[in-house]
Amino acid sequence: MSDARGPLRSSRDFRLLLAGQTTSQFGTQIAGVAVPLLAVITLEASPFEVGMLGAASTIAFALIGLPAGAWLDRMRRRPVLVASDLARAVLLATIPAAAWFGWLTMAHLLVVSFLVGTARVFFDVGYQSYVPTITGRDRVLAGNSAMEFLRSGGQVAGPGIGGALVSLAGAANVVLLQAIGFVVSAVTLAGIRAVETSHDPTAHSGTMWVRVRAGFRFVVHHRVLRATALASAASNLSFAIASAVTFVFLSRDLGQPAWILGLLIAAGSVAVMVGAALTPRLARTIGSARVIWVSLAVTTPFVLLVPAATPGWGLAIALLGFAAGELGQIVYSITNVSLRQRLTPDHLLGRVNATMRFLIMAFFPAGALLGGVLGELIGTRWTLVVAGAVALTAPVVLVRALRRHRDVEEFDPLED
Repeated sequence: MSDARGPLRSSRDFRLLLAGQTTSQFGTQIAGVAVPLLAVITLEASPFEVGMLGAASTIAFALIGLPAGAWLDRMRRRPVLVASDLARAVLLATIPAAAWFGWLTMAHLLVVSFLVGTARVFFDVGYQSYVPTITGRDRVLAGNSAMEFLRSGGQVAGPGIGGALVSLAGAANVVLLQAIGFVVSAVTLAGIRAVETSHDPTAHSGTMWVRVRAGFRFVVHHRVLRATALASAASNLSFAIASAVTFVFLSRDLGQPAWILGLLIAAGSVAVMVGAALTPRLARTIGSARVIWVSLAVTTPFVLLVPAATPGWGLAIALLGFAAGELGQIVYSITNVSLRQRLTPDHLLGRVNATMRFLIMAFFPAGALLGGVLGELIGTRWTLVVAGAVALTAPVVLVRALRRHRDVEEFDPLED
């Protein structure tokens, strides 16, 4: 583990972790505009097909999310992170290659999205389990906040640049930038020197599913982790429903060009950056446990402004909705993940993270497909209203579990 005595910014390993994730996020945000627009504009995809694209990219969490945690608790996590980045880089590079030869199809996008999503399962579970190795458990909140702040710097510029580049170079070519970002992330992760050993003392005892059930039981029986899993699942279901129609709504219904879409998303990224910077202060002022539910209770109602947007100055309403939603989500995400990393024993951390990702992401494929179907049946605007209503359930679930506690330290890690 990295030396925890000095400030995190003085840690070479932590700086490498920051640099890799900032670069990776920059490329991801650029391509996050490019891939949906590639489907909508170049391949003329319907809302249902865009929903299928979102489902394909996340269904791996439902298929292999739980065993991935058990596997990761049996091995060092850094090599898995490097391999995941390199796999995603190669897969994404096939998109511009296919476009250059005129071979790109919706089926190709769906297959690549599924395989990239599979690699993402291992990266996300491993990454959340790896952070305490670099920061130490007592500084996971500071570490997560710093990483989200710098990564969101790439998110601020990424969507706007992505929208502009799509107009200039074509959506398929822009995806190549994301592939390059993953290569840079792999190189920086490979340079980390922190010594890591297997965390599971029973890694080779019992069957795979016995080990998986241990992580699942820990989450389900822990009152706080169970509540955060349900709240995160509701938030992700809402996002999945909205993701199927947001680009269609802004591009087709409101007639906005790609660069405007990029700027709207960039506004949300600015809010992410602000929220990441403010999270430690908010946690001290409001309470490191209380801020988890307050962040969503205050900001989630604003997401209902997005479907009220109209062309021209009416887009300012969408901008406010995007920004408020992103602000609340980043504060919630940082404090929630930090709470989980503090409450979970080392030998269970991979499986608990995998269980949480499974419970959260399992709703995403169904939500993306539901969003596509609703977009066809009731229109994109009303589908966004449905998504906003689903999001409002998240803070309600959290209040019941967290309302009596101000700070994380008040919780017993083994509390039922």
